[in-house]
Amino acid sequence: MRRSAKIMIAGMAASLVLAGCGTDDPDGPDTDPGTDPGTSEVKVGLAYDVGGRGDQSFNDAAAAGLDRAIADFGVDSTESSAIDGEPESAREERLIQLADAGFNPVIGVGFAYAGAVAKVAPQFPDTQFGLIDSTDAMGDNIANLVFPEHEGSFLVGAAAALKSETGKIGFIGGVNVPLIAKFEAGYAAGALAVNPDIEIESTYLTQPPDFSGFGDPAKGRTAAEGQFDAGADVVYHAAGGSGLGVFQAADTAGGLAIGVDSDQYHTVPSELQDVILTSMLKQVDVAVYDYIKSFIDGSPLSGEVVFGLEAGGVDYSTSGGLVDDIADQLDEFKRQIIAGEITVPDSM
Repeated sequence: MRRSAKIMIAGMAASLVLAGCGTDDPDGPDTDPGTDPGTSEVKVGLAYDVGGRGDQSFNDAAAAGLDRAIADFGVDSTESSAIDGEPESAREERLIQLADAGFNPVIGVGFAYAGAVAKVAPQFPDTQFGLIDSTDAMGDNIANLVFPEHEGSFLVGAAAALKSETGKIGFIGGVNVPLIAKFEAGYAAGALAVNPDIEIESTYLTQPPDFSGFGDPAKGRTAAEGQFDAGADVVYHAAGGSGLGVFQAADTAGGLAIGVDSDQYHTVPSELQDVILTSMLKQVDVAVYDYIKSFIDGSPLSGEVVFGLEAGGVDYSTSGGLVDDIADQLDEFKRQIIAGEITVPDSM
C-alpha cells in the first residue's frame, strides 16, 4: 500500500468515521451540510475501543465528535464496542459488518484496530476508514488520525512538578504499549524540565494482549494508592476508564491527579473535581468531526493527519483554577515547543 503524505491540521472542520468500542446505536436523520436534517445519505460506523461510550475519557471524546456531526449534518450512525479479551478476529468482523451494512465512513477508535483496518480496508476499496492513534495500517482509503501526545503530556508534567510539594510524582498507564509510552515520556520530560531532581514512579496496569487496563477503575485505584503511599502527591493517568480509580485514590490520599484526553474536571463526579489539577487534552472529538465533515464535503481525509499542539489538537485544561497561577509558565513551554526550541521525546 502506498504511504500518503502527512497532513498537519491547523483548524480544519472536516469529518471522519470511527471504528471503536461502544454499545449505543443512535440513529439520526440524514443531512447534507447547509440543508435541512433528513436529506443526507451518509451513514457513519463508529467502532469503539474497550470501555466504549461512557468511559469518560478516550471513547467519550470520539463519541462527542460523532454527536456533533449528527447534530450539524444529520448523518445516520451506528456504534459498536470492543469487548475485553476479544480476539483480533472479532475486531475484523466488527468492521466487516459495518462496511457490509453500507456504513461509510467507518472509524476505528484506537490503535488496537490497526490490524483489523489493515485487513478489512483493502476488501472494501469504496469505503473510507478512519483509524485513530495509529499509522500501522495505511492505504488510499484510510485516514490515520494521530496526535503528538508527548507534547501535551510535557505540559502537564511541568504542571505536576510545579505543584508537587514532595518532589515525587506518578504516572499510571493503562496498557504497556508504545502509544502510552509517549504519554509517559512527555510527562517525565516536562517534569524534569522544571525540577531535574524530581522522582517519577511509573506503573502500567496490564501488558498486551491484555487491554483491560483501559477499563478497570479498581486496578487504577490500587496502583495510584501505592504511588500516593510512596510519597507522590500528583499522579497522571493515561488509562482510559481506569482513571476514575486514580481520582478516587487522590481524593482519599489528599493528593492531586491529572486527567487525560477529555477535560476530566467536567466528567468526574462533582465530589472528585477538587483533586483534578489539569487534564492533557487530546481533541479526538475534533478529529472525528473533521473526518466526517471531510467525507460529507466530498474530499475525505487520507494518509497521516496530525492534530498538533499549535492547532490545539493537544493542550492542557484550566478548569477548576488549580493551574491559574502557573499558566504563564506552561504557556511559555508551549511556545517553546511550537517554535522548535524544545524537542519533546516520544519514548522513554
